[in-house]
Amino acid sequence: MFAPCRLALLLALGLSLTACDQTPRFTQAEPGEALSAGSATVRKTDQNAFSLPSANLAPSRRLDFSVGNSFFRNPWVSAPATTTARDGLGPLFNTNACQNCHIKDGRGHPPAADALSSVSMLVRLSIPAGSEHAAIIQRLGVLAEPTYGGQLQDTANPGITPEAKVRVSYSSEHVRFADGLQVELRKPTLQISQLGYGALHPDTLFSARIAPPMIGLGLLEAIPEAAILANADPEDSNDDGISGRANQVWDHAEQRTVLGRFGWKAGQPNLNQQNADAFANDMGLTSTLISHDNCSETQTDCRNAANGGAPEVSDNILANVLFYTRNLGVPARRDADTPSVLAGKNLFYQAGCQGCHTAKFTTAPDAAEPELANQVIRSYTDLLLHDMGPGLADNRPEFLATGNEWRTPPLWGIGLTETVNGHTQFLHDGRARTLLEAIAWHGGEAEAAKQQVLTFNADERDALLAFLNSL
Repeated sequence: MFAPCRLALLLALGLSLTACDQTPRFTQAEPGEALSAGSATVRKTDQNAFSLPSANLAPSRRLDFSVGNSFFRNPWVSAPATTTARDGLGPLFNTNACQNCHIKDGRGHPPAADALSSVSMLVRLSIPAGSEHAAIIQRLGVLAEPTYGGQLQDTANPGITPEAKVRVSYSSEHVRFADGLQVELRKPTLQISQLGYGALHPDTLFSARIAPPMIGLGLLEAIPEAAILANADPEDSNDDGISGRANQVWDHAEQRTVLGRFGWKAGQPNLNQQNADAFANDMGLTSTLISHDNCSETQTDCRNAANGGAPEVSDNILANVLFYTRNLGVPARRDADTPSVLAGKNLFYQAGCQGCHTAKFTTAPDAAEPELANQVIRSYTDLLLHDMGPGLADNRPEFLATGNEWRTPPLWGIGLTETVNGHTQFLHDGRARTLLEAIAWHGGEAEAAKQQVLTFNADERDALLAFLNSL
């Protein structure tokens, strides 16, 4: 699999590597590398590539997957309604169906200039917290904005005032590669207008976030905690400039602090709580795990509105959605053994990208679902927090995550984003319009890797992008 530093393959492509530096050199695909999700890997590469059940899901269990899919895909309605299984939407919400944010189970995007609502991008809110708020921070991770809570809802049921209108404007920055290529970066600025319940707290912190892809989440949940923590290096003891650390978050069901895995800042411990939080904050739907609507004392119209029962999302529905979100398959790699992709993989490692985007894990033998157990997966994430520098900072802490820190996002499936979602808008707020722009935004612990990429010539950039688009 590995070869000496002088690779005839790379030289033939006009690419170069630095002197022998202990970086792996790949001359062929690794065994099983195309199977990103082990035996759960699916083979579709079309618009539905992210919406299939794991390949190893038994036919008898695919009905459960379909039931969960129906509650994920179909719209909920306000109460009272004859559709009692799906009523209770709102009073305040961002969207009426999970699929509206996670479009075709894929990636969201910032709102277009003429959009009626932000839909697949939400805005988290909080205010700075002092030591007197320690108990709140332990349970919620943030101190919510007093009037508008922890998330802006820009849509509401009839008779209820929406909280705000959200738009994004952009200014331009530029980054230059060593060979002279100049790439324009767009820097977003949130525009919050038409506040429905008065002014925001003057110290409000904002964080815009697009919906991430849904694929492979059950496999990420099945990675042993010890395997994740083994990559943490909060003091940078190996002096490589990378000091990934774990977020520690509140588990509502267990009533204790545990490892965070999900969300842009690893603010959720497991998929069930992630789903319940999305039902509550994105759609205004209660569950036994989160039993209250997101209405502040000021929002009397919201507090007095009709509801869909207690809870609005039954335990059975929540379990069906959990099964669905755990078992969405990951598409197979494409062209993993072609010269250009192998060259790009070598450059990925040469730049040090694998320092955060850990290529491979093996899931636990006691995973929540048998199909998720003992799978060798290639998700290209360590699920840890990393300081990404001031350029990407939202300056809003979340549990242990600072305003500069983000969880490493998985890269599997990233090359199918345009096929599935019809766009290529990346990073937590969708500011990057290409993968090259996304790389150019990296800073902090990823600054050295970015600087290495900025030295790549046109052939090397093409090879790196070929590798990323094969994932």
